[in-house]
Amino acid sequence: MNTNAVLDLGLQALLITAKLSAPVLLTALGVGLAISLVQSITQIQEVTLSFVPKAVAVALVLLVAGHWMISEMLAFTNELFARIPNLLSGGG
Repeated sequence: MNTNAVLDLGLQALLITAKLSAPVLLTALGVGLAISLVQSITQIQEVTLSFVPKAVAVALVLLVAGHWMISEMLAFTNELFARIPNLLSGGG
């Protein structure tokens, strides 16, 4: 296995990680920002007020996007398994 193949696999792994984590992270960011604005306006500084809506929103996103996330991960894993003979023979 040459250096270019290792770099390519690493890049693909980072890209799939970013693609799969983006919906959850962006949802938590958006809900957290909205709750922080509400807390600033109302001056209610309760920790659980920001945690519970974020947890519910992330759970909903996982319910909605979970099938897509699993199918993307399966496609990536199948591609990796298909590339094993080529990688072991020294090709890229």
